Amino acid sequence: MRSLIFVLALLVASFWYWGVHFGITILALSFLIFFHELGHFLAAKYFGVFVKTFSIGFGEKIYSKKFGNTIYCISAIPLGGYVQLKGQDDTDPRHKNYDSDSYNTLNPFKRIIILFAGPFFNILLAFILYIIIGFIGVERLAPVVGATLPDSAALNAQIQKNDKILAIDGVKIKEWDDIKKHISTKPTNILILRDGKEISITLTPKIGQSKNIFGETIKTPLIGITPSGETITIYNTGFDSLKFAYNETLEASKLIYKGLEKLITGIVPIQEMGGIVAMADITTKASQISLSVLLIIVALISVNLGILNLLPLPVLDGGHILFNIYEMVFHKPVNERIFIGLSYASMALLFTLMAFTVVNDIIRLAGE
Repeated sequence: MRSLIFVLALLVASFWYWGVHFGITILALSFLIFFHELGHFLAAKYFGVFVKTFSIGFGEKIYSKKFGNTIYCISAIPLGGYVQLKGQDDTDPRHKNYDSDSYNTLNPFKRIIILFAGPFFNILLAFILYIIIGFIGVERLAPVVGATLPDSAALNAQIQKNDKILAIDGVKIKEWDDIKKHISTKPTNILILRDGKEISITLTPKIGQSKNIFGETIKTPLIGITPSGETITIYNTGFDSLKFAYNETLEASKLIYKGLEKLITGIVPIQEMGGIVAMADITTKASQISLSVLLIIVALISVNLGILNLLPLPVLDGGHILFNIYEMVFHKPVNERIFIGLSYASMALLFTLMAFTVVNDIIRLAGE
């Protein structure tokens, strides 16, 4: 009862702070959790494992309904969800069962498929969302020059304000971000549109300094131009939508790993870590801008959930996958004491990180 009162108070405070759009955030995050658990659920059912509970949220059950032999419920603490399989219980790693419909009787490879299915469904969902985004269209900076920088390759090549970059070395340029992807230190042919006429210009980019998304100063080849600020809507339909979805999902996945690397090496300060509050804030604000922006944020969070759940922490899917790989290689399960010790240690670490990010997010929001 106490947890229910706490959640209700939290919801009232959230709606007071963010307004009615916070409802969209609840639906979006709940759907991401549902889709993740659906992956585990379907894989478990496919292999004949008895599913005791399918829950969105943790803790006290607010609503539950039994269909077949499975209890489907919404629980009080909206920080995730779980599918409770017969013979598997993260809250008590010692609990095992060896009936024919138990998770424990499956061989390690089948267990890995069940464990991987949750994160895979999150990544699959992101892919589907990016396909939808491709059809809806996204706003990007147009490849139109706003200004040329002093002592730059662009200035020397007489590139002018309002020149539109059409292609670089024969590759079509759709948006501003495409430009840097096709620039190197070698002589480069740039096709521009000026006053209705196409002009071909050859220049050699110069090495300069710029900032990456992690705030690092890096050396990179630069033309020496800035965007005009003009925006265009980019559509990706048909086969292009699949290519767009694949590239966006892949880039989002790589970005998460790069972010973790920068966090571990200290390049990104720990104060920059965000959690559930930051996700709620970003998603709610995105829902007020446009449908495409909201879907982009939801897709990014979905990839995030998928990738982070594959980290080798015993309380996460990735940790259980690692234990099962160990069993496949050495033909014996991990020592029970080690398994239980690592499970409880990772639970403590995860809850500590969650608490830290919540406090960190609240402090950040209070300072805005």
